[in-house]
Amino acid sequence: MSFSEEMLAAGDDGLLGQVDGHTNLAGFNKMEILLFSLGSGEKFGINVFKVKEVCPAGKITRTPNMPHGVDGIVSLRGHVMPVLNLANFMGMNPVEKHQTMMVAEFNNHILGFLVHGVDRIIRVDWSKVRATEGMLSDKGALITAITELPDGTLVSILDVEQILANAFGEVVVGNVERLQSERELCVFFADDSMVARRKIAEVLDKMGVKHIQANNGHEAWDRLKAMADGAQNAGIDLNEQIQVILTDAEMPEMDGYVLTQQIKSDRRFDGIPVVMHSSLSSDANRAMGRRVGVDYYVSKFDSIILSSTLRPLLT
Repeated sequence: MSFSEEMLAAGDDGLLGQVDGHTNLAGFNKMEILLFSLGSGEKFGINVFKVKEVCPAGKITRTPNMPHGVDGIVSLRGHVMPVLNLANFMGMNPVEKHQTMMVAEFNNHILGFLVHGVDRIIRVDWSKVRATEGMLSDKGALITAITELPDGTLVSILDVEQILANAFGEVVVGNVERLQSERELCVFFADDSMVARRKIAEVLDKMGVKHIQANNGHEAWDRLKAMADGAQNAGIDLNEQIQVILTDAEMPEMDGYVLTQQIKSDRRFDGIPVVMHSSLSSDANRAMGRRVGVDYYVSKFDSIILSSTLRPLLT
């Protein structure tokens, strides 16, 4: 039996049964991705923590006015979810019909992805994952990073947040109450998703809070160290310049868990809370965050919850 067949047969136990074992990746700058294909010969990947199940597609019901690439809806284990044909959505137009479905959960959404087939789970080091921002266009806009297998095969890692935004529209930032303060307040945040950075900035702008952003954990740590050095040389506390650090969990080069470890091991950041803002909202991910010293954990993306979490930390 192939890996794909084993996973299809095993259902939740075959995939999710391994998740508890993944929590020991926290602080080691590693992640595990599920490799899959879209019938084009290319390899694609998605973080294992985002995948609830791999199963046959089953009966898909067409409904009127479906967004581009969405084949319809399906009922699975009590959940009615849209099913997105990834190959069609990315403009590949495959000849054969895809029958394998990855059920993904992220940003408080459950979504079915139709794929040609799943391959295997691999463990990769974030330091060997490179961001694609500015490198690719068209379907590349739906790829957040690229890594390389030992045999030289390139793996494109999906930007599921961008896919969700493209298919169903970006999350609308609601009415966020402006923060009243006599001093200038600043949040430093790191996120590799353009969509997420734009929405975080919008929330902070509505709160009237200054912000500094980085595109990944490595860039964030370099900039934070430079700020800490500058404050130290000037004889001032760093928390006079930044009051909160907000970080994504998954980021190329350095993930949010290692970034948090670096911050918490440097006494110059004492008193500055670290908030993890992630599309991965399971108990296992929260436990990973606590293990490395994350002070607060917020699931993406709810502007009211994000602002209400930040507000008491800024007053």
